[in-house]
Amino acid sequence: MEDKVRIPKHVSIIMDGNGRWAEERGHERVYGHTHGVESVRACTEAAVEAGVSYLSLFAFSEENWGRPEDEVSTLMKLMFKSMVDELDTLMNNQVRFVVLGNRARLSDELNRAIDSLMDRTEANDRLTLIIFLSYSGKWDILQAAKAIALECGGDRERIEALDSADIASRLVTAGIPDPDLIIRTSGEQRISNYLLWQCAYSEFIFSPVLWPDFRKKEFFSALEEFAKRDRRYGKVK
Repeated sequence: MEDKVRIPKHVSIIMDGNGRWAEERGHERVYGHTHGVESVRACTEAAVEAGVSYLSLFAFSEENWGRPEDEVSTLMKLMFKSMVDELDTLMNNQVRFVVLGNRARLSDELNRAIDSLMDRTEANDRLTLIIFLSYSGKWDILQAAKAIALECGGDRERIEALDSADIASRLVTAGIPDPDLIIRTSGEQRISNYLLWQCAYSEFIFSPVLWPDFRKKEFFSALEEFAKRDRRYGKVK
Protein backbone atom coordinates (compact mmCIF):
# COMPACT_ATOMS: atom_id res chain seq x y z
CA MET A 1 0.00 0.00 0.00
CA GLU A 2 1.43 3.39 -1.01
CA ASP A 3 -0.40 5.70 1.38
CA LYS A 4 0.55 4.49 4.84
CA VAL A 5 -1.14 7.49 6.47
CA ARG A 6 -4.54 6.25 5.38
CA ILE A 7 -4.07 2.65 6.45
CA PRO A 8 -6.76 1.79 9.05
CA LYS A 9 -5.44 0.75 12.44
CA HIS A 10 -8.16 -1.86 12.91
CA VAL A 11 -9.85 -3.78 10.07
CA SER A 12 -12.71 -6.13 10.90
CA ILE A 13 -14.30 -8.65 8.54
CA ILE A 14 -17.67 -10.35 8.68
CA MET A 15 -16.78 -13.54 6.82
CA ASP A 16 -19.90 -14.45 4.88
CA GLY A 17 -20.68 -16.74 1.95
CA ASN A 18 -18.96 -20.03 2.77
CA GLY A 19 -22.18 -22.03 2.49
CA ARG A 20 -23.28 -20.47 -0.79
CA TRP A 21 -19.79 -20.90 -2.23
CA ALA A 22 -19.92 -24.62 -1.46
CA GLU A 23 -23.47 -25.10 -2.70
CA GLU A 24 -22.62 -23.41 -6.01
CA ARG A 25 -20.00 -26.12 -6.46
CA GLY A 26 -22.32 -28.97 -5.51
CA HIS A 27 -20.86 -29.56 -2.05
CA GLU A 28 -22.09 -29.47 1.53
CA ARG A 29 -21.78 -26.16 3.39
CA VAL A 30 -18.83 -27.38 5.44
CA TYR A 31 -16.76 -27.57 2.25
CA GLY A 32 -16.95 -23.79 2.07
CA HIS A 33 -15.85 -23.37 5.67
CA THR A 34 -12.76 -25.48 4.97
CA HIS A 35 -11.78 -23.36 1.99
CA GLY A 36 -12.52 -20.18 3.92
CA VAL A 37 -9.46 -20.93 6.07
CA GLU A 38 -7.27 -20.03 3.08
CA SER A 39 -8.90 -16.61 2.97
CA VAL A 40 -8.16 -16.11 6.67
CA ARG A 41 -4.50 -16.85 5.98
CA ALA A 42 -4.40 -14.55 2.93
CA CYS A 43 -6.04 -11.62 4.71
CA THR A 44 -3.81 -12.03 7.73
CA GLU A 45 -0.74 -11.88 5.49
CA ALA A 46 -2.18 -8.87 3.64
CA ALA A 47 -2.85 -7.05 6.92
CA VAL A 48 0.76 -7.61 8.00
CA GLU A 49 2.07 -6.39 4.64
CA ALA A 50 -0.13 -3.27 4.73
CA GLY A 51 0.81 -2.30 8.27
CA VAL A 52 -2.61 -2.86 9.83
CA SER A 53 -2.29 -3.18 13.61
CA TYR A 54 -5.48 -5.16 14.35
CA LEU A 55 -7.39 -7.59 12.15
CA SER A 56 -10.56 -9.05 13.62
CA LEU A 57 -12.72 -11.76 12.07
CA PHE A 58 -16.32 -12.65 12.92
CA ALA A 59 -16.03 -16.43 12.87
CA PHE A 60 -19.05 -17.70 14.81
CA SER A 61 -21.94 -15.82 16.37
CA GLU A 62 -24.10 -16.70 19.37
CA GLU A 63 -26.93 -17.20 16.88
CA ASN A 64 -24.85 -19.70 14.91
CA TRP A 65 -25.31 -22.24 17.72
CA GLY A 66 -28.76 -22.75 16.19
CA ARG A 67 -27.30 -24.17 12.98
CA PRO A 68 -27.39 -27.94 12.24
CA GLU A 69 -25.37 -29.87 14.81
CA ASP A 70 -23.03 -31.44 12.24
CA GLU A 71 -22.15 -28.03 10.79
CA VAL A 72 -21.45 -26.57 14.25
CA SER A 73 -19.32 -29.60 15.15
CA THR A 74 -17.32 -29.30 11.93
CA LEU A 75 -16.75 -25.59 12.50
CA MET A 76 -15.42 -26.19 15.99
CA LYS A 77 -13.12 -28.99 14.79
CA LEU A 78 -11.91 -26.73 11.99
CA MET A 79 -11.19 -23.96 14.48
CA PHE A 80 -9.20 -26.39 16.65
CA LYS A 81 -7.22 -27.75 13.68
CA SER A 82 -6.47 -24.26 12.38
CA MET A 83 -5.04 -23.16 15.69
CA VAL A 84 -2.73 -26.17 15.78
CA ASP A 85 -1.68 -25.78 12.13
CA GLU A 86 -1.10 -22.02 12.13
CA LEU A 87 1.19 -21.63 15.14
CA ASP A 88 4.39 -21.46 13.07
CA THR A 89 2.87 -18.96 10.65
CA LEU A 90 1.70 -16.73 13.49
CA MET A 91 5.10 -16.82 15.15
CA ASN A 92 7.02 -16.21 11.92
CA ASN A 93 4.87 -13.16 11.15
CA GLN A 94 4.88 -11.91 14.75
CA VAL A 95 1.07 -12.14 14.99
CA ARG A 96 -0.62 -12.12 18.39
CA PHE A 97 -3.71 -14.36 18.52
CA VAL A 98 -6.79 -13.44 20.57
CA VAL A 99 -10.24 -15.04 20.86
CA LEU A 100 -13.17 -12.99 22.20
CA GLY A 101 -16.74 -14.06 22.88
CA ASN A 102 -18.84 -16.18 25.20
CA ARG A 103 -16.21 -18.87 25.70
CA ALA A 104 -18.30 -20.60 28.38
CA ARG A 105 -20.19 -22.24 25.51
CA LEU A 106 -17.04 -23.73 23.96
CA SER A 107 -15.69 -27.18 24.77
CA ASP A 108 -12.92 -27.59 27.34
CA GLU A 109 -10.62 -28.97 24.64
CA LEU A 110 -11.13 -25.94 22.40
CA ASN A 111 -10.70 -23.52 25.30
CA ARG A 112 -7.43 -25.17 26.26
CA ALA A 113 -6.18 -24.85 22.68
CA ILE A 114 -7.22 -21.19 22.60
CA ASP A 115 -5.47 -20.43 25.89
CA SER A 116 -2.32 -22.19 24.71
CA LEU A 117 -2.15 -20.27 21.42
CA MET A 118 -2.92 -16.96 23.09
CA ASP A 119 -0.17 -17.55 25.65
CA ARG A 120 2.41 -18.59 23.07
CA THR A 121 1.77 -15.59 20.80
CA GLU A 122 1.26 -13.01 23.55
CA ALA A 123 4.59 -11.24 22.97
CA ASN A 124 4.12 -10.90 19.19
CA ASP A 125 3.62 -7.27 18.24
CA ARG A 126 3.36 -6.89 14.47
CA LEU A 127 -0.36 -7.65 14.18
CA THR A 128 -3.10 -8.64 16.62
CA LEU A 129 -5.44 -11.19 15.03
CA ILE A 130 -8.76 -11.30 16.88
CA ILE A 131 -11.24 -14.13 16.31
CA PHE A 132 -14.76 -13.42 17.52
CA LEU A 133 -16.11 -16.82 18.50
CA SER A 134 -19.53 -17.40 20.08
CA TYR A 135 -19.96 -13.63 20.04
CA SER A 136 -22.83 -11.19 19.57
CA GLY A 137 -22.98 -7.45 20.06
CA LYS A 138 -26.07 -7.61 22.28
CA TRP A 139 -24.45 -10.26 24.49
CA ASP A 140 -21.35 -8.10 24.80
CA ILE A 141 -23.30 -5.02 25.88
CA LEU A 142 -25.44 -7.09 28.26
CA GLN A 143 -22.45 -8.64 30.02
CA ALA A 144 -20.91 -5.17 30.38
CA ALA A 145 -24.17 -3.81 31.82
CA LYS A 146 -24.37 -6.68 34.31
CA ALA A 147 -20.81 -6.01 35.45
CA ILE A 148 -21.59 -2.34 36.01
CA ALA A 149 -24.82 -3.16 37.85
CA LEU A 150 -22.93 -5.43 40.25
CA GLU A 151 -20.27 -2.80 40.83
CA CYS A 152 -22.69 0.06 41.41
CA GLY A 153 -25.02 -1.96 43.62
CA GLY A 154 -27.86 0.55 43.28
CA ASP A 155 -25.68 3.52 44.26
CA ARG A 156 -27.46 6.34 42.39
CA GLU A 157 -24.51 8.70 42.61
CA ARG A 158 -22.19 6.16 40.99
CA ILE A 159 -24.81 5.37 38.35
CA GLU A 160 -25.23 9.04 37.43
CA ALA A 161 -21.46 9.40 37.07
CA LEU A 162 -21.25 6.63 34.44
CA ASP A 163 -20.26 7.56 30.89
CA SER A 164 -19.60 5.75 27.61
CA ALA A 165 -16.02 4.97 28.65
CA ASP A 166 -17.38 2.93 31.57
CA ILE A 167 -19.29 0.73 29.12
CA ALA A 168 -16.37 0.44 26.69
CA SER A 169 -13.99 -0.63 29.44
CA ARG A 170 -16.22 -3.58 30.31
CA LEU A 171 -16.79 -4.87 26.80
CA VAL A 172 -14.73 -7.88 25.75
CA THR A 173 -12.82 -5.55 23.41
CA ALA A 174 -11.55 -3.34 26.25
CA GLY A 175 -8.10 -2.05 25.32
CA ILE A 176 -8.63 -2.74 21.60
CA PRO A 177 -9.37 0.24 19.33
CA ASP A 178 -12.78 0.29 17.65
CA PRO A 179 -12.65 -0.89 14.02
CA ASP A 180 -11.93 1.85 11.51
CA LEU A 181 -13.16 -0.36 8.69
CA ILE A 182 -15.67 -3.22 8.67
CA ILE A 183 -15.85 -5.39 5.56
CA ARG A 184 -18.69 -7.79 4.91
CA THR A 185 -18.31 -10.31 2.11
CA SER A 186 -20.91 -12.08 -0.06
CA GLY A 187 -23.00 -9.02 -0.95
CA GLU A 188 -25.15 -9.01 2.19
CA GLN A 189 -25.57 -5.53 3.69
CA ARG A 190 -26.29 -5.88 7.39
CA ILE A 191 -24.35 -5.87 10.65
CA SER A 192 -25.74 -9.18 12.00
CA ASN A 193 -25.45 -8.30 15.70
CA TYR A 194 -21.71 -7.67 15.43
CA LEU A 195 -19.75 -5.07 17.43
CA LEU A 196 -22.88 -2.97 17.90
CA TRP A 197 -21.22 -0.57 20.33
CA GLN A 198 -17.80 -0.53 18.72
CA CYS A 199 -18.95 0.16 15.13
CA ALA A 200 -20.51 3.56 15.90
CA TYR A 201 -18.12 5.38 13.56
CA SER A 202 -16.69 2.55 11.50
CA GLU A 203 -16.56 2.79 7.73
CA PHE A 204 -18.37 -0.08 5.97
CA ILE A 205 -17.53 -1.84 2.74
CA PHE A 206 -19.87 -4.52 1.40
CA SER A 207 -18.08 -6.79 -1.04
CA PRO A 208 -19.99 -9.05 -3.45
CA VAL A 209 -17.18 -11.62 -3.25
CA LEU A 210 -17.97 -14.80 -1.31
CA TRP A 211 -15.55 -15.35 1.57
CA PRO A 212 -13.59 -18.33 0.13
CA ASP A 213 -12.74 -16.13 -2.87
CA PHE A 214 -11.81 -13.05 -0.81
CA ARG A 215 -8.02 -12.88 -0.91
CA LYS A 216 -5.21 -10.31 -0.87
CA LYS A 217 -6.42 -8.51 -4.00
CA GLU A 218 -9.84 -7.91 -2.47
CA PHE A 219 -8.35 -6.92 0.90
CA PHE A 220 -6.05 -4.32 -0.65
CA SER A 221 -8.92 -3.02 -2.79
CA ALA A 222 -10.96 -2.45 0.39
CA LEU A 223 -8.06 -0.53 1.94
CA GLU A 224 -7.85 1.66 -1.17
CA GLU A 225 -11.57 2.40 -0.90
CA PHE A 226 -11.16 3.24 2.80
CA ALA A 227 -8.38 5.71 1.94
CA LYS A 228 -10.89 7.73 -0.13
CA ARG A 229 -13.41 8.07 2.71
CA ASP A 230 -13.81 11.42 4.49
CA ARG A 231 -14.16 10.53 8.18
CA ARG A 232 -15.68 13.43 10.15
CA TYR A 233 -17.08 11.64 13.22
CA GLY A 234 -20.18 13.85 13.16
CA LYS A 235 -18.15 17.04 12.94
CA VAL A 236 -17.43 19.51 10.13
CA LYS A 237 -13.97 19.89 8.67
